[in-house]
Amino acid sequence: MSYLGIDLGTSGLRALLVGTDGVPIGSAESSYAVSNPAPGWAEQDPADWIAALDMAVEDLRARYPAFAELRGIGVAGHMHGATLLDAGDAVLRPCILWNDTRSEQEAAALDAMADVRALSANIVFPGFTAPKLLWVKRHEPEVFAKVAKVLLPAAYLNHHLTGAHVADMSDSAGTSWLDVGARGWSERLLEAGEMRRDQMPELVEGCAPAGDLRPELRRRWGLSGPVVVCGGAGDNAAAACGIGALQEGAGFVSLGTSGVVLLARERFSPAPETAVHTFCHAVPDHWYQMGVMLSATDSLNWLSRITSTRPADLTGELGDALQPPGDVRFLPYLSGERTPHNDSRIRGGFTGIATSTDRAGLTRAVLEGVSFGLRDSLEALKSTGADVGTLTAIGGGSASEYWLRLLATVLGVPLTIPAGREFGAALGAARLAQIAVTGAQPAEVITAPETRREIAPDATLAPAYDAAYQAFRAAYPGLKQIQ
Repeated sequence: MSYLGIDLGTSGLRALLVGTDGVPIGSAESSYAVSNPAPGWAEQDPADWIAALDMAVEDLRARYPAFAELRGIGVAGHMHGATLLDAGDAVLRPCILWNDTRSEQEAAALDAMADVRALSANIVFPGFTAPKLLWVKRHEPEVFAKVAKVLLPAAYLNHHLTGAHVADMSDSAGTSWLDVGARGWSERLLEAGEMRRDQMPELVEGCAPAGDLRPELRRRWGLSGPVVVCGGAGDNAAAACGIGALQEGAGFVSLGTSGVVLLARERFSPAPETAVHTFCHAVPDHWYQMGVMLSATDSLNWLSRITSTRPADLTGELGDALQPPGDVRFLPYLSGERTPHNDSRIRGGFTGIATSTDRAGLTRAVLEGVSFGLRDSLEALKSTGADVGTLTAIGGGSASEYWLRLLATVLGVPLTIPAGREFGAALGAARLAQIAVTGAQPAEVITAPETRREIAPDATLAPAYDAAYQAFRAAYPGLKQIQ
């Protein structure tokens, strides 16, 4: 048997074929674009996701005979997106994505309502799904009137695969419609968001079956036997499954487009006042908490664009040996911020620039600013009572040795670097599919990858970076620090 893990990302889709032994066989990728029709808006055509999936599947079929033995599929997707379907399951408008901030007013109004934080376990951020629907009702009433189902991106791909309207708990926890503690749709939250229960998909755990692959797709993909599609997961929950973050305190720090510090929790411990997200994990009776910053490697990519220098070349100029904190300070808020500020309008900036400042100095400032922002998330997580030991470093930014040494020192936490390349959301999704097909216990399948090496904090520079972090916070008293 083989299993297919699909990572539906913001800029592209990745499909990973995994064998019965859990070892990756091969992968395929296909990209698509994000539309920005107005400042702060981000949309995507769901048809592009289907086209990308078709291309990836054809690639896997052509290169890997094991694809013919496919028995399970799991989908991980970027969270919070609003895909609106009419009564005939036709898409009514482009999907409004997670990093779209147009619904700031609607989010604030929802967040101020009684019981909303208590039930949803989170602040209502502008990027969440519920305020998006209120925006549509206010600005596109003709579209809102036709909405029969609201599906998150992963659930929409599940619908394409099975024909059913099914979503998992981890992804649905980011809508502000789910009672995260009870793991079910909340009538009170739906009422607050002016939605109905029949407009929601059915809920299953991420490792449970959500349906069978449609016969039409089985024929097209050259498959003879039945194929189970599991509930799947939101991208971060799936990534946690990929690196084995299931037990209390296990977690990762992700240097992706956005930055994430995530810890698995075996108990429900919400603390929305910290701007920490508390979501259901992809397996029963587990949750996870994470702090999120919106511009992690995106900050480095921005510097890359304006200097016409590849990100790897920018970080390469710094070498591998960690230097003391620089004189230039960078606010990493190019797209607003979640943890701990909850401010979609906050923006970035440099201070301390002098005539002697060169490109390497700006790069150091960007890496330090992002690292300080991630420490904000770690401190917020600690305030919830979470224990932090060693974190696994993942994401594109983890290719930089300098950044890893800097981040370990700023966080004051050892960072483990997994062996091999396959430990992300696509592997996590494939593992969920394997559990759904075989009935295995999650802990038997969701295991940590082999560690290639560990990066410890630099003890000699830790005090200087701790002082620089405190200066980072104290120098901007106007920022909204949520405690």
